[in-house]
Amino acid sequence: MKKRFVLGTIILFPIYVCLIYVYLFHWTTPGVPEAYQGTVADPVTFMTAQEVELSQEYSRYRNLLFFIGIPLEALIYIGILVFGWSPIFKRFGQRISFLSIPIYVLLVSAVVWIFSFPLDYVGYRLSAHYGISTQTFSSWMSDELLSFWIGFIIMAILITVLYFLMKKYQKRWWLLAWALLIPFFTFMMYIQPVLIDPLYNEFTELKDPDLEAEILALADQADIPADRVYQVDMSEKTNAMNAYVNGIGDNLRIVLWDTTLNKLDEKETLFIMAHEIGHYVMNHLYMNLAGVIASSFIGLYVTYRLMHVVVRRWGENLGVTRVSDIASLPMLLLLLTVLSIASSPVELAISRQAETAADEYALEMLPDSEAAIGSFQELTVNGLSEVNPPALVKLLRYGHPTMMERILMIQENGSGVCRP
Repeated sequence: MKKRFVLGTIILFPIYVCLIYVYLFHWTTPGVPEAYQGTVADPVTFMTAQEVELSQEYSRYRNLLFFIGIPLEALIYIGILVFGWSPIFKRFGQRISFLSIPIYVLLVSAVVWIFSFPLDYVGYRLSAHYGISTQTFSSWMSDELLSFWIGFIIMAILITVLYFLMKKYQKRWWLLAWALLIPFFTFMMYIQPVLIDPLYNEFTELKDPDLEAEILALADQADIPADRVYQVDMSEKTNAMNAYVNGIGDNLRIVLWDTTLNKLDEKETLFIMAHEIGHYVMNHLYMNLAGVIASSFIGLYVTYRLMHVVVRRWGENLGVTRVSDIASLPMLLLLLTVLSIASSPVELAISRQAETAADEYALEMLPDSEAAIGSFQELTVNGLSEVNPPALVKLLRYGHPTMMERILMIQENGSGVCRP
């Protein structure tokens, strides 16, 4: 089994990477269709020739890294099983009985992090080379380690509870686990803005009182219970721009990156905030929560059905005695990873519909197409974004409509004319 896995990976993975490379660099043509050339959606009308060239290069390399990463995590889990590391991790954890599962989770998480690190580092270097990331290596590494430990703590808690349920309720563990995930997801959504996000960046009250008053007026118009707007110092890490409304209840926050404040004028910033407010007004935050809950129900049930098949067929050779054996965790994570990849096109398509609706809401709230198109153009320039990505990239990567689609929608529905 080891030999087949190694040979299969050595032969098939490079073929896969080569096919993706050919698709991205030779089978697809950058730019907009001929019908839209010369319009405000065409990057040559609002980017310099050098910026257009850099955006095409950066997008292709970034997309290549994304596609390389798709099967990587699954291969790592298979490798842990095939090379017999899973029972070794289990025995190591059992030496400290009351922490056996957290120790096992730590070892698996460390292996995944170590084997994923080279690709993550290349992504960081690529972003820095093209001027998107402004982060020093030490700062980036600090964020990476912070994410690792936060992810480990959350995962250790979830896996400990999950395998307790597996042992106690062999036929209903998936349903009970799903029921417990509902308050967990809600709790995480509640604490994210005030406990987790500040671990990465410093949040302060918006320094421009006039702009804050304008944004709060929009929020009040949309019945958003907010009395302040936060800005986050992201310019130390990136030149990209962003803004968002997240959290629920009294932890809801309206947030602007300082890069957005630095690059956009007031009207453009207000349009971006109107878009984010649209998500709140149309209950997209709660719809996202409901979607995660619904998808977790399906995912856990399918995993429950498949786990028995996988353990029965391959468990003995892989050192996994039963489904509730903690050594089966890589199998569980492998199945969940595959299901996540398979479901992502549907989830992303739903997300694109929600983003389109938020754009339409923003245009109704602030019918200034010049500011709207200007903001999208600036987002494209500062992120070296691809306005019209290849179909496969859009299918598997884009939770937003393409910039070409967004700008054309604004142009068709708005009344203004974008500045040159």
